[in-house]
Amino acid sequence: MTRRPFILRNPSILIFLALLAIFTAAVTLMSEAFGTAMISTSFVKTLGKTLCLCLVALAMDLVWGYCGILSLGHFAFFGLGGYMIGMWLMYARTEIIVTESLANAAIPPTDQEIVDAIGTQIFGVVGSSDFPPIWAFAHSLPLQLLMVVLVPGLLALVFGWLAFRSRVTGVYLSILTQAMTLALSLYLFQNESGLRGNNGLSGLQNLPGVAASQAVVSVWFLWASALALGLGYLLCAWVVSGKFGSVVRGIRDDEARVRFLGYSVEGYKLFIFTLTAIIAGIAGALYYPQAGIINPGEVAPIASIYLAVWVAIGGRGRLYGAVIGAALVSLISTWFTGGLVPSVPLGFYTIDWVDWWLVLLGLSFVLVTLFAPKGIGGLFDLVSGRFAPDRHGADYGPDKGSLQEEEGRG
Repeated sequence: MTRRPFILRNPSILIFLALLAIFTAAVTLMSEAFGTAMISTSFVKTLGKTLCLCLVALAMDLVWGYCGILSLGHFAFFGLGGYMIGMWLMYARTEIIVTESLANAAIPPTDQEIVDAIGTQIFGVVGSSDFPPIWAFAHSLPLQLLMVVLVPGLLALVFGWLAFRSRVTGVYLSILTQAMTLALSLYLFQNESGLRGNNGLSGLQNLPGVAASQAVVSVWFLWASALALGLGYLLCAWVVSGKFGSVVRGIRDDEARVRFLGYSVEGYKLFIFTLTAIIAGIAGALYYPQAGIINPGEVAPIASIYLAVWVAIGGRGRLYGAVIGAALVSLISTWFTGGLVPSVPLGFYTIDWVDWWLVLLGLSFVLVTLFAPKGIGGLFDLVSGRFAPDRHGADYGPDKGSLQEEEGRG
């Protein structure tokens, strides 16, 4: 008998991809560039950025919801991906400006003079004109795209190898990931970091050498973000399926037992940790050209905590739950913090939702944790009737003495 393709054996993937395609097509047809202009260019960018946040939420759900590693540092990988592509965007855009300004000079500039002028334009804000070593590949788009994958991946590989080989788990591992993020953030704030310190990288929304308007570029990035999210969802669904996925979930539920069965727990955890860091880096590389700017504040530990909150609200251990949580919280956050919700005067005090949004987010997280631990994704379980079978202590397997239901719960 011919085995059905992976996607056909998982209809939820087809449903997700179909909904994503419909959403992307609808936004395109309502955009200013290719449609009826019912949706503004700024909101198209917001939707594109939301898709990127959904992608990094998938990574977080894979490492936390399925593997049980509560990483409070995955937004650092997201930011590193943004910095890597931002370096090329700034270099290429500045190179065009410098070349055009020197084109009419009496004596044609040398290549070194052009490079020096580019360095002055980029690093003059931090009192320098020399390119740091980390900008060695900034002139090449293919190499910087490779850095988008390599830099977050190598950092996660080294950090994960050191942490997992020492068998650091639980809250201690979470603290270590947060410490890593804080150290990276503090380093980037320094002017000596080579990434313009607190000023960050700006003007990233302008694609070098592309004459298209921002309305068109925003739709292009929407398409790229949707494609990345679709492929990311497919990859994550494939990873958590089959025997590999069963081992990963086993590590989450009982790491000691999985190790006793002979599996290389550290190897599985390192693979998941590195893979999700790469996914987060790709998401950041697509996000920040739409945001237009990136600075060290984007890598602060609080951002990774927000990421965990999104996944918890959506429902960890469910890929679609992570997407729902990230999309819902991101769009509601834009609504509240954008001044679109009117303030509520109480006489003695006026509730300004821009200031109170974080309180609402924290309260939502507490309520979900206490009363709906499965998150929004748990509602789909109720609708679809996905309940665990009531075995009443019967054997799990066909033979007498197989794992009992009570032991399985333990």
